[in-house]
Amino acid sequence: MSSTTDKIKGYANDAAGNVKQGVGKLVGSEKLQAEGAAQEIKGETQVAVGKTKDAIKDVANKTADKINKI
Repeated sequence: MSSTTDKIKGYANDAAGNVKQGVGKLVGSEKLQAEGAAQEIKGETQVAVGKTKDAIKDVANKTADKINKI
């Protein structure tokens, strides 16, 4: 997956997890709250992976630019 795809899916999971937690609280379902919390963590992790991929790509590009200048 590309970094953008990772981040988009991550933000979607984060939002869906927040909604699940809210609904779980409204209906008194601890199970739904826990599922929402887990999905939120999954989303946050996906976003972090996407940002890490971006950072690695930036370093690789800067390194390549420096090598090409030699």
